[in-house]
Amino acid sequence: MSSEIPTILVGKKPAIHYLTAVAYQFNRGIDRVRLRARGRAIYTAVTVAEMAKRVLRVGVEKIEIGTEMLGDPPRPVSTMEIILVKEE
Repeated sequence: MSSEIPTILVGKKPAIHYLTAVAYQFNRGIDRVRLRARGRAIYTAVTVAEMAKRVLRVGVEKIEIGTEMLGDPPRPVSTMEIILVKEE
């Protein structure tokens, strides 16, 4: 297996779409999946992580928060990465 963790970029779609993407990755045999979101999509990423914990029986390995400068003129936008791990 590659050491690269698959990343799912969370945006404006409903949370169930991202949960399906997470389930697909775990069904392929991947043991870790990264959810990445910015701004208002952080709420959706947290919802997906909580749904995955309950429905897919996965755990949260790490949560990272940060800020990126976007736009013109640059303005700070919050970011979040959640790494989900398949529990055996």
